[in-house]
Parts: sequence; structure tokens; C-alpha cells
Amino acid sequence: MYAGTTIRHGSGRFVGVHQKIDRAARFHLKHFLPKGAYFPHVSDILYFEGNNGPDGLKRKSPSVDEPEHYIDPADPSDRELLTMVEDHIFNLTQALKNSNPVRASFEAAWLAHVIVDGLNPPHHYPMGEKIEELWSDAVNERDSVFNRNVIIGDGIRKTLSKNWQYWGPGGVITKHGLFEIGTASAIATENFKDLKITKSDITYLKKVGFEKVFQDSLSRIHKLKMYDEFAKAGWSQKFARDIKSILLPEMVRVVVMAWYWAVIQSERA
Repeated sequence: MYAGTTIRHGSGRFVGVHQKIDRAARFHLKHFLPKGAYFPHVSDILYFEGNNGPDGLKRKSPSVDEPEHYIDPADPSDRELLTMVEDHIFNLTQALKNSNPVRASFEAAWLAHVIVDGLNPPHHYPMGEKIEELWSDAVNERDSVFNRNVIIGDGIRKTLSKNWQYWGPGGVITKHGLFEIGTASAIATENFKDLKITKSDITYLKKVGFEKVFQDSLSRIHKLKMYDEFAKAGWSQKFARDIKSILLPEMVRVVVMAWYWAVIQSERA
């Protein structure tokens, strides 16, 4: 999902989707925090988004320790993203327990980023497999901005064909990018402060744990087939309404649940 920048305090208020979700989630979290419990201020969380977030690694060190936030909702064995979520929750829990505000801010931001990407329909497309298919043996050599974005095939014809499949109209990365830019535009004036998170949500979280909450949400979103609809028909007013009224509120709710889960785990530790 498009992350905008972190140049100023208001960064992401109108454009960056990750920042907007972080702002909304932090607003709603305050209603559930135990008395006296600490959680980073939203400005400290936003510091670790944009250029200082996971997406910033794509520019700073392409393909070097770069997290790939993709998940196949139909494959129970695909747990790489779930492991990242689990690790960030553990680290956030420890940072809160040890009163480490910088580490807590970092973990809160990166945890939210992984969750949002994991619930984002374009990230359910088998992007990793398609990249391996297009780059073939050179997939492990995508260690620069050029090598990450330009595919060299066996001869001019294959080079043009592969790059067209990646960058052309309807191509892998083009379609992905248009979905995310469209999402940013669709929610530009939204703040999601009227989102309803209930005590029943909290009770369920405490009963089943965060991974089940995430999996439930992932399943609901996947069943909507949003990315398939977008690939066939592009953007429409109805599609934009679904993004604003279904997808983004669900992302905010799940981020709140993740942060709250870390808080109550730290209280128990």
C-alpha cells in the first residue's frame, strides 16, 4: 500500500495510506488502553513509515534484507507473513514491557505496515512467483534499482516481452500500483474516526489471539475478490465506496487489535 512520506508531522494526512491507517488506529486504540499503559504517540510511530519504513528499503538497499509482504489466503502453509507479524508483536511487547519508546515506535509502525500489506488485495496475488518467472535465474541479482526494475531476457524480443508483462498496461507492477494509487485517492479526505470497534471485538481477541483475528479478516477480504474485480473493470464509484467503507476500516480495526494485543501481552509479562 502507498506509504507517502514522513517529511513533516502532517505527512500522510491526505496521501499516504499507511500513515492514514496508523493515525486512525492510534486514535481508536486510546479508548481501550488499560489505565496507565504506555503506547507510542502517533508522531513517533509515523517516523518509522515512508522513507524509514519497509518501503524505504526498496530504495536504500533493493532486495537486501527486504521484507516481502505477500500472502496466499488460500494456502494454509504460507506462513512467511504471519511469522513477520508474530515477530513484530513479540518485539513490540518486549519494548513496551522494557519502556523502550524508540523500539516500541519502530515495531508498532512496521507491525502495522505488514498487517496492512497482508490484508491488501494486490498482495494476495502471487507476486513472488511471477517475479521468479519473469527474472528466471537472475531473480537473486535484483540488487540495484536498475536490476530490480528492468528485466534482461535472452535477446531483445524476450527482454521487451518480459518488461511489457511487468510494466505494460495490465502488467504485474502497473496493475498493482494503480490499485494502490487509486486507493490513496479514494480515501484522501477520510480519517476513519467514526469506525466502530466494540467490546465484543476485544473479547474475541482475548479469547482466540491475534493470529485468528488476522486470519478471519484475511478470509473475509479475500472472498470479496476486489483485485479480480479491479483487474477486469478498473476503478468505479462502487469500487471506491467499497474501499472506503469495507477494506480500509477493516485494516484500521485489525491494526488496533494487533497493537492492543501487544499491550495486554506486555501487561501480563
